[in-house]
Amino acid sequence: MTDLEYMDRAEAVLQAIELACDRINDESDADIDNQRVGGMITLTFANRSQIVINLQKPLQEIWLAARSGGYHYQFDGSQWQDTKGQGEFFAHLTREVSAQAGQPLVFSF
Repeated sequence: MTDLEYMDRAEAVLQAIELACDRINDESDADIDNQRVGGMITLTFANRSQIVINLQKPLQEIWLAARSGGYHYQFDGSQWQDTKGQGEFFAHLTREVSAQAGQPLVFSF
């Protein structure tokens, strides 16, 4: 994948996260504050816990940091997969956000 392709795909992921947060805040009482600075989004929850998603351009990865740990994702040609076999990015983000928000929430692409 070229650097331009990486940036297009990674930017689409960040935009999907921002849109999902807006949807969730409109449809539930989860109140997820999302702040974006360049290639990084910080999600802050009512209990003050955070999830950070950031782009790692030199590695062509997306990194996710949550209470459960840190995870790295690479694009496999169809979706962003964990480099250690822990699954697809949005499925994992959904689990982490639901755990930290204390209610079932859904993130998807």
